[in-house]
Amino acid sequence: MAADGGDAHRVAAALVVLVAVAGVAVVSAQVPPPPVTTALLQQVAGSLQMYVDPLPQMAKIRGYGFQQGRVVPVNLTVGMFQKKWKFHRDLPETPVFVYGQCADSATFPGPTIVARHDVPLSVTWENHLPDSHILPWDPTVPTAIPKNGGVPTVVHLHGSAHPPQDDGSAFAWFTAGFRETGPAWTQATYRYPNVQPPGNLWYHDHALGLTRANLLAGLLGAYVIEKPEIDVPMDLPCDDDDLHIVVADRSFNVDGSLYMNSTGVAPSVHPQWQPEYFGEAVTVNGKAWPFLTVHRRRYRFRILNASNARYFNVSLSNGMPFHVVGSDASYLAGTVTVSSLLISPAEIFDVVVDFSVSPTAEVEMLNSAPYPFPNGTAPGPLTGKVMKFVITPNGPLDPPDNSTVPDREVPYANVASLGPTSETRYIVMYEYQTPSGQPTHLYINGLRLEDPVTETPRSGTTELWHVINLTGDNHPLHIHLGMFQAFKMQQLVDLQAFTDCMTQLNDAVKCGVDQHAVGPVVPVPDHEKTWKNVVKVPPGFVTTVVVAFKLVDTNQPYPFDATAEPGYVYHCHILDHEDNAMIRPLKLLPSLKRFAGSNELMMIDEQ
Repeated sequence: MAADGGDAHRVAAALVVLVAVAGVAVVSAQVPPPPVTTALLQQVAGSLQMYVDPLPQMAKIRGYGFQQGRVVPVNLTVGMFQKKWKFHRDLPETPVFVYGQCADSATFPGPTIVARHDVPLSVTWENHLPDSHILPWDPTVPTAIPKNGGVPTVVHLHGSAHPPQDDGSAFAWFTAGFRETGPAWTQATYRYPNVQPPGNLWYHDHALGLTRANLLAGLLGAYVIEKPEIDVPMDLPCDDDDLHIVVADRSFNVDGSLYMNSTGVAPSVHPQWQPEYFGEAVTVNGKAWPFLTVHRRRYRFRILNASNARYFNVSLSNGMPFHVVGSDASYLAGTVTVSSLLISPAEIFDVVVDFSVSPTAEVEMLNSAPYPFPNGTAPGPLTGKVMKFVITPNGPLDPPDNSTVPDREVPYANVASLGPTSETRYIVMYEYQTPSGQPTHLYINGLRLEDPVTETPRSGTTELWHVINLTGDNHPLHIHLGMFQAFKMQQLVDLQAFTDCMTQLNDAVKCGVDQHAVGPVVPVPDHEKTWKNVVKVPPGFVTTVVVAFKLVDTNQPYPFDATAEPGYVYHCHILDHEDNAMIRPLKLLPSLKRFAGSNELMMIDEQ
């Protein structure tokens, strides 16, 4: 939010440090619980020695099979379980919610699912969670609240092109054993066509009003779509030299349990909701400040920021660069070399780091992003560090490092590759406050999720969206189904006058957006010039994006009915914003096709 992040990150008092059951403190009536303050959370995090736990690697599940030498579809079953997880050598095990094929193998994050391009994968998602949540939640924000207990969940495959019924609608939630289901629930098994270009995706919970708590508890995992005819010729590092780095900030109580605030920033409005969650420790693959032993060779790191709200601006302590080969679910047109990477929540960068040229035997991954981003507090000695790489002494490489950093990658990354756009829209981000300035909720275009749909693109088209950010935060905008690419970011002038007009009229054209969007233009970074699933939208700017509602690598329509119910959504991926309620529906209309030699159009039935 626009306020300074240094005010204890808006942490209010009174979460018990001892034992929390279903988000309700259990204490002796005679002994008042010690208040949970930022200082106490920092003390717990600061007591943890950095770089003592090796970086874990999540198990990989192959999302396809082989039959007589051919690649064939398979069916997987993945469950959600409560189990104990140890975030650091010196912390006791603590309850988490995690994905896995069984409780014993479930991990934080969940297993990495490796799919094959154009080979559909069916996944049955099973909820084995208890009757009560392990973290607090707020019933005053739009929330899935079952009548008979249980933790509502639903899985969204972030970045995937799939039919609406497989999208993981916030209203398609279900509790353990499908005892209760949400109004949009229709099926236990989701089918992912995997028809899009190769790239990095991730799966995570998407239950209405509970996304921030369910992800904080651990319901997330990586997903990769491979396409050997594109991947293999690049000769990127592979096998043991190809690793996921899933970064997520967390705070811990003195008993090692995950901390989430139990009191809101404006408790008379929302008893528990706060506008952003910022943890005092940085976890990578489920461990606080781990280390990774590497050889003097090239490594491929698929870096995912799975934090609720924290941005990371990562760099390497000895000045070595990142060679960026992809962002989100797409390769770049060509490798871009950078000294640092600004990674928003839900954003992924695919990079190569060449440790053969390291001038040092140890390298720290550092973070310099303020929180809230971009105008908040600079990270301190705890959140300013992410992990460490320990380089083994020189010696013969076994096997030899034959990997490369490719100059050219894919031709479809260029924003001009899909031709002209068919529609222009204005998307406006608002924040609302109490008279004393405490945030109460956030909307897109001044509307709630349950208000009638206003964004109705035609399947098979591209659109131009002008995203206007009238808040003090940078927002990571995520669109379900579609892929998009920013190509212009222009600062608004006379921002207060424009904001006042928009607050009254909620109409960018009537408020003269063209007369206000005349400030400096900030170039889109070269390493973000590809088809993405998350675009960073800076405050006080108009960010213009091209949105593709079709397959970007072939310029072809989806091979499924994208117009079906329950539709899709787009939203801010700061989870605390998404839950309250910076999220709107997206409903695709049927494609139009022009008759040969005629100006007449006909509607195409996509079923």
